[in-house]
Amino acid sequence: MEQKTKQKVKSYTFDEAYEASVKYFKGDEMAAKVWVSKYALKDSFGTIFELTPNDMHRRLAKEIARIEKNYPNPMTEEEIFDLLKDFRYIVPQGGPMTGIGNKYQIASLSNCFVIGNNNADSYGGIMKVDEEQVQLMKRRGGVGHDLSHIRPKGSPVLNSALTSTGVVPFMERYSNSTREVAQDGRRGALMLTISIKHPDSEEFIDAKMEAGKITGANVSVKIDDEFMRAVVEGKPYIQQYPIDSPNPKFRKEINARELWKKIIHNAWKSAEPGVLFWDTVTRESVPDCYADLGYRTVSTNPCGEIPLCPYDSCRLLALNLYSYVENPFTPEAHFNFDLFKKHVHAAQRIMDDIIDLELEKIDAILDKIAKDPEDDEIKSVERNLWLKIRRKTIEGRRTGIGITAEGDMLAALGLQYGSENATDFSVVVHKTLAIEAYRSSVYTAKERGAFPIYDAQREKDNPFINRLKAEDEELYKEMTTYGRRNIALLTIAPTGTTSLMTQTTSGIEPVFMPYYKRRRKVNPNDKNVKVSFVDKAGDSWEEFNVFHHKFLTWMEVNGYNPEEVKNYSEEQIQELIKKSPYYGATSSDVDWVNKVRMQGAIQKWVDHSISVTVNLPENITEEMVAKVYETAWESGCKGCTVYREGSRDGVLVSNKKEENKNNNSPFPNKRPPVLECDVIRFKNNHEDWVAFVGLYDGRPYEIFTGLIEDDVLPVPKSVKKGRILKIKDENGSRYDFQYVDKYGYTNTMGGLSHMFNKEYWNYAKLISGVLRNGMPIPDVVNLVSSLRLDNESINSWIAGVERALRRYIPDGTKAKPGKKCPECGAESLVYQEGCLTCQNCGHSKCG
Repeated sequence: MEQKTKQKVKSYTFDEAYEASVKYFKGDEMAAKVWVSKYALKDSFGTIFELTPNDMHRRLAKEIARIEKNYPNPMTEEEIFDLLKDFRYIVPQGGPMTGIGNKYQIASLSNCFVIGNNNADSYGGIMKVDEEQVQLMKRRGGVGHDLSHIRPKGSPVLNSALTSTGVVPFMERYSNSTREVAQDGRRGALMLTISIKHPDSEEFIDAKMEAGKITGANVSVKIDDEFMRAVVEGKPYIQQYPIDSPNPKFRKEINARELWKKIIHNAWKSAEPGVLFWDTVTRESVPDCYADLGYRTVSTNPCGEIPLCPYDSCRLLALNLYSYVENPFTPEAHFNFDLFKKHVHAAQRIMDDIIDLELEKIDAILDKIAKDPEDDEIKSVERNLWLKIRRKTIEGRRTGIGITAEGDMLAALGLQYGSENATDFSVVVHKTLAIEAYRSSVYTAKERGAFPIYDAQREKDNPFINRLKAEDEELYKEMTTYGRRNIALLTIAPTGTTSLMTQTTSGIEPVFMPYYKRRRKVNPNDKNVKVSFVDKAGDSWEEFNVFHHKFLTWMEVNGYNPEEVKNYSEEQIQELIKKSPYYGATSSDVDWVNKVRMQGAIQKWVDHSISVTVNLPENITEEMVAKVYETAWESGCKGCTVYREGSRDGVLVSNKKEENKNNNSPFPNKRPPVLECDVIRFKNNHEDWVAFVGLYDGRPYEIFTGLIEDDVLPVPKSVKKGRILKIKDENGSRYDFQYVDKYGYTNTMGGLSHMFNKEYWNYAKLISGVLRNGMPIPDVVNLVSSLRLDNESINSWIAGVERALRRYIPDGTKAKPGKKCPECGAESLVYQEGCLTCQNCGHSKCG
């Protein structure tokens, strides 16, 4: 009898996929690393099954085309592939890119979820949300939920506690749950919100100012128009609980300006809380026309771009705006609106197909839950959760079309980002996107049917729908006749890694910098090698300039030879930038108030929201932060977040040691500009951790450590050694990690102090300070091991530091006097290979 053999699927090593992808991205190593690490098809063992993004795009096109065949007038696989390939036009984001056609994992395609519990204020309801949050995060979803239903601190309760603890303890619980859940090497993502009307909102606003607290969540305050008017007019404001009750159980009058000042101060100091202008959110929300059917918006996803009702979800996709500029960077440059409109229609149709693919994924999750060996009682919360999500997915068919490369599009058209002309043009583009996406949804409804609860009468007074009606009466008539396929359609999400692969500016942001410097170690005896400098160790280095991709395009179009420009001096490059459309249009150049006004103008054509962080210099005043927030409210933004340079470090107070003139330490008084570095990888509670240990004469001098996340830590596993450079510039100091790859190129990973959680960094400064003062390593290990705090994430980090430092304890070194063997009680413990070993009974305990 003939036996059928299963065809073996071809797999690739990381280096094979990386090298092929470097060629695909035309030498862009960062883009290649991001794609291989985050998006190439893998199984649970990390085996890679795709060589380049072409393979991924073929996988996506094949699956989307399979769904298309279920409907009239289907797009072909080749048509879809041509839209996706090279990241040129349509770019599915995150979950859809990794999950579509992925047979190796049972995970959702949705990027965003919001959950809730019908305002249940019992412990059972609060714990249920905690479990639902964890269940979603293990399927790669980012989660948001609101805490306004929790009764304020001191309220009477019918249990042994007698009074409520308020919202803050539950913030910590939800935060800790987030940190405990790993998603394919990524941490969970959580948004916690509360209404400014809630009596505990001030405690919520202050909660993250305490070191080590609420480290696993973003927090935003839902601010209503009444509160903002009270701030502007200097009037009192009433807080109450329940917040929406006509007959509240609790009421108090507060000074609105004082609470507003606290929000501003905390945002200035620590970049949180963000603000959500909630009346604008709900007033503009199309799904809120169906609030009585379960579509009342209650919170947002972790980055704030998708406000959602409980148990709804959304998938994201971006259009690359730069690709629609013809003859870029020339006097003949123009935006191809006809092609753009055609592709918007295709993108919206593809998004609707992805909903069907998501429903298949949900059914697979439900099937797995049914087959799991646990009791039905244990599985019931997870099963009911996904049944609710499935229902909302079918009823509303929500989509999330956005954009990337706004900054490059404007530059290519000769428009300066932040100028009035540039903002006016951006509004035209986003208005076109909104109208054509809704038109596509109406056309799709003709062929496939409207979303089941569509009701034109419910939507007749919605401001967003009426804006569409005013622009295109015929579209509105067709929508009321045939319905619409999707309840809401548009967003502008962060596109960090997406923009690395499109090789463009991110989202609606301006270019960060037109160029930066990079170094590689060279052999000074080689021909045609330019030695820029020789370091203290005697190694020769070549320093060269790396340019933003589209700035290179501008050079080529305008007759400059990029290879020659790479050898320009700093002064020559700055003069060149002045001639380009990127001059005065970087993230540090654009006027902050103008930026939020631009966001507000674009928001009028985005039915969900826009994720934007306003980056501010370190010396900005709190008054200017208030001006940015107030302008955002006045301009019609749905939310706003600010980040003041260095503000995260301001959350914890660190005592900076004065330089010791009579230094008895084996180390110099001043930190050398370059230190050799060991890279130590290890497992900690089944998680992958890494430590960068800076060495002086082979002794630990400083340490940076934390969880490994490939999107922010793209250092190959083969790298064991490198250097830590202390860099000083106009923004202060930072620590960069530098290593030489197998091709001889030096790669620089900027900002070790910002790679890991901020609380880790502040404790790392403390421990590094002890190391630099020459304390013996065994004593440092004892000190570190004694730092046990009421925070599991910090304790896990402390254990990682302890394990890393033990490697530098010489064998035979005695343990701290008085430390006894836990097995025999003898004071005979010595370190051997980093482990404490008893010379009396042989008991050994490794860190």
